[in-house]
Amino acid sequence: MKIVFLGPPGAGKGTYSSRISKILNIPHISTGDIFREAIMKRTELGKKVSDYVKNGDLVPDNVTVAILKERISQSDCQRGFILDGYPRTVVQAKELEKLTNLDVVINLEINENIILKKLSARRVCKSCGEIYNLADIQETINGIKYSMPPMLSKKPGICDKCEGELEQRKDDKMNVIRDRLELYRKQTEPLIIYYQKRGLLKKIIVNAGPDIVVPMIMEKLESLKNDKVDPEI
Repeated sequence: MKIVFLGPPGAGKGTYSSRISKILNIPHISTGDIFREAIMKRTELGKKVSDYVKNGDLVPDNVTVAILKERISQSDCQRGFILDGYPRTVVQAKELEKLTNLDVVINLEINENIILKKLSARRVCKSCGEIYNLADIQETINGIKYSMPPMLSKKPGICDKCEGELEQRKDDKMNVIRDRLELYRKQTEPLIIYYQKRGLLKKIIVNAGPDIVVPMIMEKLESLKNDKVDPEI
């Protein structure tokens, strides 16, 4: 199954992509993670994209497409994959269509005020990229109840997975978050309409923690599988 996760910054694309990846046993491909690793290792790619990533801007399409094409051609993607962070524009979506056919696009929806609280409390492991969150959100907005408990490590500031140090990324600072949300509205939200017209979009309202939302996503994916099963003759 070939899946794309859409949604604004802080919707949980990385969290849910990684969890669904383990359930379906297909790779989770995050272009953001690829870029951050390249920056950390100071590769040629890292030099190209460092200014864009630090400022929360989009990396040029030609660079991203080349990286993605190479990644999805690898053997572990034969059964499918999950894309997180790509496409971000309609232009990128059209480029993706030249490379492969998608099965479904999961659109994660979440209130912007919740995003600000959630992202500013996010902590990421410097070593392995595992994601944690300090925020404990319990409130109702526009009739939707948000119950989102914190995702804490067992030892404060230390990753459970590899014991690496947790940090707040520069693009999770409040002023950068607001800029990222504005960029999302301008360049990425049109993808919702684009994929709606193609009948690929499935909406998930993120108003709870992963223990609740992951089964909601899996239910959508299972229903899609069932829809594709040929009826018995």
